[in-house]
Amino acid sequence: MRSTPSRNRTVRRAIGAVAALLAVVFCRSEPSTDTPDTILVTGVTPATRYQSSVDEGLGVAVAIVLDNSGSMDDSAPGDSRTKADVAKAAIERTLDATEAALVKRPDYPVKVGLILFSSTARTVLAMQTYNRDSVHAALARLPAPAGGTAIGDAMQVAQRALYRAGTFRKVMLVVTDGENNAGARPFDVAHEIHARSDGGVGMYFVAFDTDPAKFGFLRDVKGDVIAAQNGDALQTSLAELYEARVLAESPTEPGPAPAADSNAASRARALPVRATGPSLPR
Repeated sequence: MRSTPSRNRTVRRAIGAVAALLAVVFCRSEPSTDTPDTILVTGVTPATRYQSSVDEGLGVAVAIVLDNSGSMDDSAPGDSRTKADVAKAAIERTLDATEAALVKRPDYPVKVGLILFSSTARTVLAMQTYNRDSVHAALARLPAPAGGTAIGDAMQVAQRALYRAGTFRKVMLVVTDGENNAGARPFDVAHEIHARSDGGVGMYFVAFDTDPAKFGFLRDVKGDVIAAQNGDALQTSLAELYEARVLAESPTEPGPAPAADSNAASRARALPVRATGPSLPR
């Protein structure tokens, strides 16, 4: 039988279709060449990770995130003062320990910022090298408690402040008596911060006169929550967290590789880390 132009075209189409199918099969069977940095296990790529806006060096920055919602105007359990006044006094006394730490380690800066939240969040003390007078003045001028509880929004403000601090170590310390009811969800914000910082931001909560189980998500991001049912417990919990998570220098703090003749051992020494007290049941 003689071939015709029409038959030849049909044969060529069939051969082309088979070749295309085989190409798809072989491409799908090839092993992936993705590296761990490009596989979207958490949805975070190198391009979306946080970048500091300034050069970073040794030291620690702590963002104090304080609840100023309407419920903080209630009397603290076992105290004639409001929960807001008890919290402010506890923060003042806790941060006063910074001066003793700086005497021991004058070469290790401690920076402090204060974020206040109710229905919205705002900075009342910009991140700066610790100064007792500045901290006390900022706490003294806080407005009366009112409004909702935007914990997630405040965490976002704190994260931005920490990445402008210029220190390798970054800690967020949240004091709240309630549950988020405005703005971003703390669960979502905590997971995003943990992923985009490669776990570089420590997140710790003090649940003041409230159920710490509300903040169980902190276990997923290697953070912690401590219950404080009254003013004395709040003071103790804040002090333990501050000394263990802020003032205690990390023995594995990141930084540029030391020169061969530098005393790396002395720079890598760490203060002992204390236990944080009663935390959320595991």
